Amino acid sequence: MESHIELSVPPSIVDIINTLKKNGHQAYCVGGCVRNIIMNIEPKDWDITTDALPEQIQSYFEHTVYENTYGTVGIVNDNTNIANLNIVEVTPYRKESNYSDGRRPDNVSFNASLSDDLKRRDFTVNALAYDPTTYTLIDEHEGIQHLTQKFLVAVGDPHERFKEDALRLLRGVRLATELSFTLEEKTEEALIANAKNIQHIAVERVRDELVKIIESDAPMLGIMHLEQVGLLEYIIPELRDGIGIDQNQAHSFDVFEHNLRTLEHAGVKKLPLDLRLAALFHDVSKPETRAWSEDNKDWTFYIHEVVGAKRTKKILERLKFSYDLIERVVMFVRWHMFFSDPDQLSLSGVRRMIARVGKEKIWQLIDLRMCDRIGTGRPKEEPYRLRQYQSMVEEVLRDPITPGILALDGNDLMQTYNLQPGKKIGNIISALLGETLENPEINKKEILLARAKELLLLDQKTLEELADKGRFIRDEIEEQEIEAIKKKNRVR
Repeated sequence: MESHIELSVPPSIVDIINTLKKNGHQAYCVGGCVRNIIMNIEPKDWDITTDALPEQIQSYFEHTVYENTYGTVGIVNDNTNIANLNIVEVTPYRKESNYSDGRRPDNVSFNASLSDDLKRRDFTVNALAYDPTTYTLIDEHEGIQHLTQKFLVAVGDPHERFKEDALRLLRGVRLATELSFTLEEKTEEALIANAKNIQHIAVERVRDELVKIIESDAPMLGIMHLEQVGLLEYIIPELRDGIGIDQNQAHSFDVFEHNLRTLEHAGVKKLPLDLRLAALFHDVSKPETRAWSEDNKDWTFYIHEVVGAKRTKKILERLKFSYDLIERVVMFVRWHMFFSDPDQLSLSGVRRMIARVGKEKIWQLIDLRMCDRIGTGRPKEEPYRLRQYQSMVEEVLRDPITPGILALDGNDLMQTYNLQPGKKIGNIISALLGETLENPEINKKEILLARAKELLLLDQKTLEELADKGRFIRDEIEEQEIEAIKKKNRVR
């Protein structure tokens, strides 16, 4: 129950606990932060529990925030620029009454002990308390044993824990996914039995837990687990439509597993949330667009990307994602088939796609395409045609060699030497460009103006020859740059 171990706790957290203890109170780090420091994982936030009442906690610290009915006081830590230490939540030991709405306690009492407080927590690995001033670890529910076994076990009666707050159903799957833990049998059975109660939880809270699963290192396992315990049908039922839906010969998996494997590879590549969501939903409308082709003797999914973009928008709006994120994900889903259009495998086609999605998003679309390919069961994410497309994108986005790189322009020549617009100025600029490409150090306005003065003294034929030489140098360098791009991408 009680043991002694030295764990790494930030000095600012130790200071808060010391302040509470010096004023005659008990105080412990509690919950996920203790679990994480034992596992050598940096906590995302720090929680402290104490026998001090909210008004007492506020009196001991200069800057506090207290805006809830659950006793939690936020201590503003002015002496740190570390995000997860800026505000430290301190909560009195508390007892909670019935949860009639399955979301929050009807009443909260601060007339409680540490044992009372730990009993109300969700999982045993989160029911650990630690005093860093005495190195005392309190474990009343075998949390350390379950950490060692990598088991996620509800505190006490799992049915009661899940009925108190149905979000714990989703948190159980999320924690198992993040920590690579297994849900203990009775805990999982209770989770399955109470899965429908997730409908009573605010969409925003559900969304936030879902995001943590999708952003984890094992998002495919997390979504599969949601399906296995019966939660997915209440969160994203549209994904379930793909279960058992066979695809064409290019795919090794049904639509459901393909979407999940595409998401999994997005996780492997450490892609951001918008691309992970696009990976998860990119083929969400294949089931409703599937049709049999007698000509090909295979399934077709015409315009599934168009229908899927609209469906994805509805899903993300229902889950109350931000407008900007929805817009990006929908765009990725809409255009994820760009690579299947032969017309896109041309410089003009690449330019059209970049005009549609933007210079930055074209590379993200290519990332999505790589994930999509791996999600089919194919071993290579960058086949020749995709490398060819990447090469074309680089070629289109490459800054062309133009007179714009010079430190002067035609107006400078006209103003300095009282010249009129015409072919002569163009020839001088072309000659200067060629010389500058061969010797970039001369690309200074005063040097170029001096050289232009010399060029003005040449006869027309000699000036035209120098201009042609400049154009030849420009074209040669551009060809070399394009060749280097192709070589990098291993295309001809």
